[in-house]
Amino acid sequence: MPVLEVFGAEALRDTVITFRDTMKRHAAGINLLNVYPVPDGDTGTNMSRTLDAVVTELEGADHALEPTCEAISYGSLMGARGNSGVILSQILRGLVTTLRTATPGSATKVAAALKAASVASYEAVLKPIEGTILTVVRETADAAQRAASDGATLAAMLHVARAAGRTALANTPEQLPVLKDAGVVDAGGAGFMLLMDAALHVVDGEPLPEPSEATGPSQEQLEAVSHRASTSGEVDVSELRYEVMFLLNIEDAKSKEFMQAWGKIGDSIVVVGGDGLYNCHVHTNDIGAAIEAPLELGGKPFKIRVTDLFEEMEEEHAQREAQMGQAAKRPSAVSALPAVECAVVAISSGAGLEELFAQMGVQGVVTGGQTLNPSTAELLDAVEHMNSQQVIILPNNKNIIPVANQVNALTKKEVRVVPTCSMPEALAALVSYDPEADVDSNCAAMSDAAKSVATGEVTQAVRDTNTDAGAVKNGDWIGLVRGDGVVAIGSTMVVAATQLLDQLLSGNGELLTVITGTLATARATEEIIAYMADKHPDVEVEVHPGGQPLYPFLFGVE
Repeated sequence: MPVLEVFGAEALRDTVITFRDTMKRHAAGINLLNVYPVPDGDTGTNMSRTLDAVVTELEGADHALEPTCEAISYGSLMGARGNSGVILSQILRGLVTTLRTATPGSATKVAAALKAASVASYEAVLKPIEGTILTVVRETADAAQRAASDGATLAAMLHVARAAGRTALANTPEQLPVLKDAGVVDAGGAGFMLLMDAALHVVDGEPLPEPSEATGPSQEQLEAVSHRASTSGEVDVSELRYEVMFLLNIEDAKSKEFMQAWGKIGDSIVVVGGDGLYNCHVHTNDIGAAIEAPLELGGKPFKIRVTDLFEEMEEEHAQREAQMGQAAKRPSAVSALPAVECAVVAISSGAGLEELFAQMGVQGVVTGGQTLNPSTAELLDAVEHMNSQQVIILPNNKNIIPVANQVNALTKKEVRVVPTCSMPEALAALVSYDPEADVDSNCAAMSDAAKSVATGEVTQAVRDTNTDAGAVKNGDWIGLVRGDGVVAIGSTMVVAATQLLDQLLSGNGELLTVITGTLATARATEEIIAYMADKHPDVEVEVHPGGQPLYPFLFGVE
């Protein structure tokens, strides 16, 4: 293919699409570079999904330069995922701000665009840290401008810039001690370098790099990272439990004040956008304060996403990706729903649970749970489709409660949240549900019923760790109790389940509800029923097929 001398609209479009495709192939390897055992999602996954949103916008845009740049800018702003995705969004927006001008895309102009991308990325971060993607972009851009000023062609300039970026990436462990302790380079910087690879592929026909078989940090290295963080006296981002993201309408003049307010309650703060619309990201332990901060400045957050970083595991990412686009499930027409005084919308993680909820009077179901947290918009949509002006929401997962709490302010209907943290709690709450009672009476009765249930769940560990119940190895089956964490460890799901049941029934109980998931086998279920008959003969046992992923057994004791 001929070497391009000018970087025009088609080259820009091809570069972004190639970048997206290459990122998808490299995402798993980039994910392994994450330093912390519970990172900000996965860097490769978040950057890939951000680029998916950009390419979707491109597919619907005219191929001329102005609409191409507009699609990249808008798609990256609206589709950014995670800390790395939000920074990538600002990089792309900085690039196209310069490239969209009428002058031809010469080496000088592309170098200036890279510099604009670097400046924009630093401005988006409240506390810029060297040794991250910010450094890699800056060194790339500075080298590009030096080469362009020396008269280099477009291709030659990109080669020089990429070489400088690769050197900067290799040096990130020397600038950021946690990277050196973990034996990895910065994951975001590695992702950005794929943009330079894509540009050189389009401009000069350079072969794209093949995914490496790189490994992540070892357990010993992660422990060194943890020790350094705990003794440094600084905020350790790995100890901030929640990732809060939303889009925000706010006056441009107040955006910096908003970032400063977030600086008091969290870290990993990135705010990108302009003209009154921003994409915002923070790690924090105070979800409420994160959402209230822009409200106090007259801002209006929407499309709020809250993720519990401590529970976000690799298997959950795979499940989330498989379920994307299937979040909202509701009747096809409001007229198909019976009119009631108070309706219920429940979040469900399996087909069996959906059927069970329907039998207990639930009018609306939204797919979600441990592996998929629905957005505020999805919950609002389900509420609006209810044939009632009063609606109860059952979140059934602690991560979803803060999102559900936003719905009442966004609708003319009266919405209350019964703060259920599990599916068994929801079933107990529904026993007290009266469709002809008002929303506040239902909320009080259902909340009391949910509190009366002791719940537990069985799942499989995806990494080595230490718990109050003992050491856990990758692949062990574990039993968890809300508030107490891991209380049972076993080589099989039945061993973990029976140990967990002994804990749940230590305070007595009359009824055990067992909800089986996709991983539960008929034999395992039979063994658990037999164990109950032998060890706890006075407890009645009800078994319901739930169909939830990852958790073969959910237990509720009343």
